[in-house]
Amino acid sequence: MPVHVSPSADHLAVTVRVFSQRFSATRRGARLARRLAVQQLDAWGFPYGGEVSDSVGLIVGELAANAVIHGRVPGRDFELRLRELPGSDRPGTLRIEVADTRTEKRPPDPGAFAPPPPDSEAGRGLVLVTALATRWGVLDRHPVGKTVHAELDLWRGDEA
Repeated sequence: MPVHVSPSADHLAVTVRVFSQRFSATRRGARLARRLAVQQLDAWGFPYGGEVSDSVGLIVGELAANAVIHGRVPGRDFELRLRELPGSDRPGTLRIEVADTRTEKRPPDPGAFAPPPPDSEAGRGLVLVTALATRWGVLDRHPVGKTVHAELDLWRGDEA
């Protein structure tokens, strides 16, 4: 739901969009999170098949899969949050957050992880996130858990 701030004489109105949803910590929940994320982006003006939509779909898919595989606590859901934030020196940022309730299994910080060996069958999710996102990181979630976030700088002209 957009939030409108009353403009002052010096500023234009600012719109910040937020989408938040909890999903079951299952493969089906991860798949649904990815599908709803790209559907929400389409409603915000980032069409299916566009660069932003495709990148966000892959990032959400990887982070949600990690929440299900590595962050699952039986009986607890994971949460997806998308936020379109205005930018002061750029057109804006799309922030993707995936939170789970497992505190002890944290991914390494950006730049501190090593890609898996070429013959490994797993471990490439954060390599993909690093390649697609402008920046990403891991934060503590209070009272318990962690939030992995990724940000994309937005350039709407590229989507038109």
